[in-house]
Order: sequence, then structure tokens, then C-alpha cells
Amino acid sequence: MLERVKQSVRNLISGGTDETCLLSVIVVAYNMPAQAENTIRSLLPDYQCGVPSTHYEVVIVENASDNTISPAFLQTLPVQFSYHLRQETRPTPVYAINYGLERARGRNICVMIDGARLLTPGVVGNMILGHKLTEDAMVTVPGYHLGEKLQQDAVSSGYDMDHEMQLMQSIAWPDNGYRLFEIACFSGSCKWGFFLSQSESNCISMPRERWAALGGYETRFESRGGGLVNLDLYKRACALPGIQHVVLLGEGSFHQFHGGATTGADDGNAREKVIEDIKKEYQQIRGQKYKAPETDPIFLGRLPPEVQQFVSLSSNAIMQRRNNATARKDVVTSHPEN
Repeated sequence: MLERVKQSVRNLISGGTDETCLLSVIVVAYNMPAQAENTIRSLLPDYQCGVPSTHYEVVIVENASDNTISPAFLQTLPVQFSYHLRQETRPTPVYAINYGLERARGRNICVMIDGARLLTPGVVGNMILGHKLTEDAMVTVPGYHLGEKLQQDAVSSGYDMDHEMQLMQSIAWPDNGYRLFEIACFSGSCKWGFFLSQSESNCISMPRERWAALGGYETRFESRGGGLVNLDLYKRACALPGIQHVVLLGEGSFHQFHGGATTGADDGNAREKVIEDIKKEYQQIRGQKYKAPETDPIFLGRLPPEVQQFVSLSSNAIMQRRNNATARKDVVTSHPEN
């Protein structure tokens, strides 16, 4: 049964290409209309710069709830933005993602598993440029959290949607999307910065043939929010033969607070239990603990002034790693028994 589902996804992804559409962006949302609408705004042609609107489409897939995206908002969207409301009884976004993959028309497909992610203005244009570098590019965007520290930690100190709204107002978002760097920190998946291994990307793009080879997202991940399914997809994509990892160094994907599976609860014990359970689920499916893949990426894009602090943090992290490795080596070689 599982293999039939995967083959169905492969068949549907491999057909239906519109050669004039260079990129399809799939945005998945559930029960977070304000955040999803912000995410969609960050994909509008008048926000994304340096790319004709005819070169990309946005496929919005929302699992039904009592709190869906406003019809009035949806009516304002350009023609290349499509909206799909679907019924879902399972707590995972996997089926919604695969539904979007089946309907994507672009030569390359970007998946945003979490619809609460603001993008910087150069993501779409540089993503298309990354795919032009090589036909086997996997283009990813580094991840951030809005706020001074990770939201799963900040929530215990009172961080909430009202506080986040004030932060966004302080930079007059969306007037200059690069100012998001001023009110953000690295996400957990990118905590070591740009130059060391990352565990996932919440904005990942590959040629449609590569998505077909993977069979979409793994449907065995049934935990709320998909568990580690996005990390699993990232790792499987990195292992594809001939794939070239391209990282958009000066762009970002910024997580908005919305009460997510691992970021929204202020009960530390409950959150730890969730994390423990999703790690167990991954190990049951893959037979081993998750370990971030090593890649040798091409770094692409301009560096706006606002991102320089994160370049510095990333450089310091890799130098600290090297210094620690050197110190450990010196300790071993200076031991009397050696």
C-alpha cells in the first residue's frame, strides 16, 4: 500500500509541467490564518524582487479547521496563487504536502511545510538563480525564529503573538523584508550557523524529477506536525546521487509564533515529551537516530547589511569548532603515554 502511494506521487509529479513556470512554491497551513496570510504576503510579486511574476506560482494548501484563511484575503491574490482547502483527519501535514506536489506546475518545486514562515524579498529570485547554476540543485534557505531567542524557550518568559506583532511593527514589516534579521535569532535547525551542518530547511526546492525520485514526503510520519518528517526529507534529499546543495546565504525563512507542536507550549516537560516521542517515531521508521547530513554547499546571493551579524556568528562558530578540535588533538599528542 505504502509503495503504491509513493508511486502515485512520483507519477503525478513527473507530469503536468508548465515550462514557463520556473518555480512552484507550496505553502501548507492549518489553524493559523494570520501567520499564513503574512507568509503569503511575503511571496507576493510586489514583495519578492528581481523576478517576473510569470516565472513562479504559489500553491496554498490548507487543512480545514475552525480558523481558516480569510476568503476576503484570498480574493486579493494574483492569478498565479491557487488555494486548496482540504479535509484532513490526521495530525500530520504530510498528505497536504504531497497533495500540493501533485498539483505543482513548475519546473522546480519549493516546499514550505510550515505556513508560518516569513521570507526575505530575494528568496524566489535567488532560488530560481540557484536552479540555473546546475540542473541538480537542491536550494535551501537558512531558518530563523522571530524574537531574541528560540520561541520554545521564549514562551516561558511571556513571548506570544502580541509581542511578536509589536516586533514586526517596530521594523515596519513588510516595507523592508530584510529588517527581519534585526528581530530574529537562528532557529534550532541552523543553530551552528551557515558553515556547519544544518538539520533541515523549512524552505527547500528541487527539480520536480528529484521530488519524484523521493516519492514526496514519507507518509509513515504520523505525529502532530509531522514529527521529524521534514528533517527526514532534507536528509534523503542530501543523499540523492549528484545533488548539489545551494544555500541562499543572504536570505531567510523566519518562524512566526503560532502554538506549534514543539514551539508553542510553555510547559517544558510536555514539550520534552513531544520531542522524545517524535525522535522515537523517526528511529522506528528509519532504524536509527536522526543525524544531520554533511554537505558541501554553494553559497549564493548578496549579503544585505542586516544579515552581517549572522555571518559573524557563523564564522565564529566554525572557528570555535576548529579551535576545539585542535585543542583536543594537542591534549592527545601531549599525553605521556603517546
